[in-house]
Amino acid sequence: MRALVTNDDGIDSPGLAVLAQVAAAAGYEVVVAAPATEYSGASASLFGIERDGRVVVEPRRAPGLADDVESYAVAAAPALITFLAAYEGFGPRPDLVLSGVNRGPNTGNAVIHSGTVGAATSAVTHGIRAMAVSIITAHPEHWATAGVVASHALGWLEAREPRAGVLNLNVPDLPAHRLRGIRVAPLADFGAVEARIDRPGADGAVRVRYAELDPTADAGSDAGLAAAGWATATVLRAPWAVPAPGFPEVEGPLG
Repeated sequence: MRALVTNDDGIDSPGLAVLAQVAAAAGYEVVVAAPATEYSGASASLFGIERDGRVVVEPRRAPGLADDVESYAVAAAPALITFLAAYEGFGPRPDLVLSGVNRGPNTGNAVIHSGTVGAATSAVTHGIRAMAVSIITAHPEHWATAGVVASHALGWLEAREPRAGVLNLNVPDLPAHRLRGIRVAPLADFGAVEARIDRPGADGAVRVRYAELDPTADAGSDAGLAAAGWATATVLRAPWAVPAPGFPEVEGPLG
């Protein structure tokens, strides 16, 4: 079995080694391939930098990674990295993708913008099991706790069909013994921040102001539970279609 570990924070993030250890302990052969620079907010973008028609890939070790693990810096968004991996761009096609550990939460509506989640979503669309893992602070101190939670969740993920969805974990920045536990949680109906837009001024620029939202506003959601000390697990399915009753279908040419 083979696992790809990636992220959107870039190859220099300590979170990569955490998930690499989780995969190795579960018996996977591990390869790390992460963006050469930060790609936060990239969602499932397939943007990459090409040189002579090839995506730029350079050997570079992620911090804290075991010496026997392959590690690459890729000039590409994380979803493109998992896309390439699905077509054996970094050796044999992986059976598992672990994305993260991300700095900051990926809860509520924010998941649609997340490069961490986007990498996992890209994997699932290619029939590869995938997990996205985040610590809900920008400056984590307890990386190992995310590894404990991911290890606990991995067996459940392995028993599910690959296309069943992305397992999205959000972990408080606490020692593992101080967690209240792990809860399955729905998505909050808001993101991490609120944007306020000022219309173009004399210089033609649109100005955007951001303000953090209170994650406890929905206590039963992934954001609220994580803020209260619970690690949360949410299954995300994309892309998917829903019925459109009453849509005016047309047969034949229009106009």
